[in-house]
Amino acid sequence: MSKPALLSTGPMMPLMVTRMEDAFEVHWLNEIKDRDAFLDTVGPRIEAICTGAHTAVRTDVAMLSRLPALKVIGNYGVGYDSIDVPEAKKRGVIITNTPDVLNEEVADTAVGLLLMTVRELSRAEVWMRNGQWAATAADYPYTPSLRDRSVGLVGYGRIGKAIGRRLEAFGVPISYFGRKAQADVPLPFYDDLVAMAEDVDTLIAILPGGPATQNLINAQVLEALGPQGVLINMARGTVVDEPALKTALRSGKILAAGLDVFWNEPRIDPDLLTIPNLTVLPHVGSGSIYTRSKMGNLTVDNLIAYKERKPPMTPVPETPFKGW
Repeated sequence: MSKPALLSTGPMMPLMVTRMEDAFEVHWLNEIKDRDAFLDTVGPRIEAICTGAHTAVRTDVAMLSRLPALKVIGNYGVGYDSIDVPEAKKRGVIITNTPDVLNEEVADTAVGLLLMTVRELSRAEVWMRNGQWAATAADYPYTPSLRDRSVGLVGYGRIGKAIGRRLEAFGVPISYFGRKAQADVPLPFYDDLVAMAEDVDTLIAILPGGPATQNLINAQVLEALGPQGVLINMARGTVVDEPALKTALRSGKILAAGLDVFWNEPRIDPDLLTIPNLTVLPHVGSGSIYTRSKMGNLTVDNLIAYKERKPPMTPVPETPFKGW
């Protein structure tokens, strides 16, 4: 019995490769030199796509129109803004992602990045490695603290709640921003991000990317956050207006920022790396062996569910499963 054809938009981790090649006739887009010729000849047979933001390939209307037999897209990651969701929905394609399995890891990283940024831990390490402690016999300059801070979570979904649980253990007051208040959540709620930024001194962004949230954190929000303000972005790079952030950091309009995500990953604006009160990480929020393995297996489980004509485990809300 022939295997259904699957297109991977880029390289995937070894455990995914093994499982996909066992179940599908896999074609690797990153290895194909003439993509137009491939889509002309093999495109009509492709029934499944494996993709992820790390491949830097958009599954847009131009691609979807070349894949008339497509039934399922397995997205490696929670965010699926690299997929044209309305077009996929119109064509009856089920999109799946990997929620929940990365919540705790990303929350751990968010709190770690917050501590690194507020307590200047990276800068203190560089100061020590450069021999300044030995040379001066002085303490590293005292830093700000979490002890007198209040945090506004920009987005309060699964990961936002996991971050919130950790911050509660730190004794840090928490508020959240969203489109509407959530039932049974006793925290202060804001549907006006500027208003929340005025009332807190720390923002942690953890919400989807895409046009609806592009540049949500802009110059006005940063101005409202104020000179003691700290911004942490664990969401998507597009959520933050990077030029406005650079201006705010350099001018002292905010105190510091920590970014795990950027506008043009991995070729980020090199000017960002010259800003001393900016802490940067190379999009490692969920990047542990344990969690990425969970994500990889769930991505492939969803694809194999299609092959076996079983319901997918985690279809996204816009494309609920109604049968293959």
